[in-house]
Amino acid sequence: MHPPSRQDYISISVSGQGGGRYNNSKQWRRQSCWRKWKQLSRLQRSLILVLLFICGVVSYPLVTEHLRGLSDGVQDPNSVLRPVSPHVLPEPIQPGQPPLPEQTSQRKLSNKRGPPVFGNRHQKKGNTSDTVVENKAVDSKKEGEEEGVISWRGAVIDTGQATDGTRDGENKENSPATQKGTLSSSIKSASMLEAVQEAFLHSWKGYKDFAWGHDELRPLSKSYSEWFGLGLTLIDALDTMWIMGLKTEFEEAKAWVATELTFNKNVDVNLFESTIRILGGLLSTYHLTGDTLFLDKAKDIGSRLMPAFNTPSKIPYSDVNIGKGIAHPPRWTSDSTVAEVTSIQLEFRELSRLTQEPQYQAAVAEVMKQVHKLDGKLDGLVPMFINTNSGQFTHQGIYTLGARADSYYEYLLKQWIQGGKTEDQLLEDYVQAIEGVKKNLLQKSSPNGLTFVGEISHGQFSPKMDHLVCFLPGTLALGAHNGLPADHMDLAKELMETCYQMYIQMETGLSPEIVHFNMHQGSIRDLDVKLADRHNLLRPETVESLFYLFRFTRDHKYREWGWEILQNFNKYTKVSSGGYTSINNVRDPDYPSPRDKMESFFLGETLKYLYLLFSDDPDLISLDQYVFNTEAHPLPIWPSAA
Repeated sequence: MHPPSRQDYISISVSGQGGGRYNNSKQWRRQSCWRKWKQLSRLQRSLILVLLFICGVVSYPLVTEHLRGLSDGVQDPNSVLRPVSPHVLPEPIQPGQPPLPEQTSQRKLSNKRGPPVFGNRHQKKGNTSDTVVENKAVDSKKEGEEEGVISWRGAVIDTGQATDGTRDGENKENSPATQKGTLSSSIKSASMLEAVQEAFLHSWKGYKDFAWGHDELRPLSKSYSEWFGLGLTLIDALDTMWIMGLKTEFEEAKAWVATELTFNKNVDVNLFESTIRILGGLLSTYHLTGDTLFLDKAKDIGSRLMPAFNTPSKIPYSDVNIGKGIAHPPRWTSDSTVAEVTSIQLEFRELSRLTQEPQYQAAVAEVMKQVHKLDGKLDGLVPMFINTNSGQFTHQGIYTLGARADSYYEYLLKQWIQGGKTEDQLLEDYVQAIEGVKKNLLQKSSPNGLTFVGEISHGQFSPKMDHLVCFLPGTLALGAHNGLPADHMDLAKELMETCYQMYIQMETGLSPEIVHFNMHQGSIRDLDVKLADRHNLLRPETVESLFYLFRFTRDHKYREWGWEILQNFNKYTKVSSGGYTSINNVRDPDYPSPRDKMESFFLGETLKYLYLLFSDDPDLISLDQYVFNTEAHPLPIWPSAA
């Protein structure tokens, strides 16, 4: 007997046999209910219908929210987010101490829904750094272009998707990008850490695919650029990967350092940049991992940089050929910048401590000694240039905490902390300089009274402030944490607000390189940005200071601000094929004009500080055990510290 066909089965059901009894009973119940309904009065039926309508209205939002959560993967705000455990760090390595064994890293994160990314289509010509782009928004949908998409120079952003992954029209109460100053309770530290890790892994993918072993990624053209040819991005990112617990990526990079990295090259390198990125990165990674591979490489590059100090004044040249051992100033001048020659001390001092070879520390200490006694300062503020032949300040009369002078002030404080708070000359110079800032450079804007740090040029005040100056809130807070006057922390908080305003007052939510503050009465807005200054290079200074302020105050608004900045990096600088790009115009959200370059400090500093900002573990790179160099590489505070 063959099994019944589908047609046979249906005929049996209808006849009332087998399963057909279930169908007939349902039909009977429907008929019985209908008769009872018809027996009700019109008033009774109306009351029942009204009650049913009210119940439907009340239950609709709950049902739809539940369904949306099932379909989109939105997490219940009351549920517990999967914790992300930070990598466990060893104590700083002391000279003569054997390397620590490798530690177990946290597993690589699973895929999570991320912010919108860029694709490569519908290229748009032109550059908005110096000109205004006409017809920025697409007025009519181009052939092959989806609705709700705005394109610019080979990149595309889906304007219907918010930076937290929600679509327009969805419930966005958990979206921090849509609520300035408030962060939903459902956005936990763990999910923020995951978002930073995702940003790093996306950047690392682009670097690995298109720029492996080279200095910098060009994400839009899927290529690379060279500065020194020493794998700058890879070395800058080593300790970031270790801190984030990205063991697979770290091991890949370590293998390249072991087998491919060589400093025996006929190449000119910049003393300052090589010291803070390469020497600092290798020393930091050695301390975090205990692997002597990184210390050996640090010794190699450190010794090759020493010819830069062979000058008549002992003020180092800016450039050195690490293969030939010959140093020289730039071709156009015999000057070095003050920031460059006074922001290499943390690294060379630590190299001497680890190797027990005093020449490194002696060379950089001589620089600080000479700068300390020079004339030409303004209440502790230094000019921007110093001559390598005479050892004297040049181009005097210009005083700034921006480019060419900024990290001089940072390293005064940090050397004092690094050395155990025993070098009083460094502390005195730092405190005097901060008083000089208050007296000469500090002003308030109009109409909202933002506190900002301007510049002095030949006796005239300029309300110009570089984004680089946003290192200062963090440095002031670090000083206050180490016993300096409480008003340093007060000033840090005021300047932190100003640096945040430099972001949120821009149409993209990203800060320009330079702003000019308005001071005259009747100003409509506090700050203006010149066309040539509207670029954003993915710089770290603001998120660096947010990290310090949050560590010392535990005020969650600093986390919220950092989260907003990360979301806007994702929205306007993330490239779909991998990596993030600097942009030319933070005032134009429709066409920010990508520059096709990802600086190494985006991985070495910006994402590292964001990760530390979002971590709930105050001992993850404890600020009582480590001091960060100006490239965000943590170096240990010496054991003699109180």
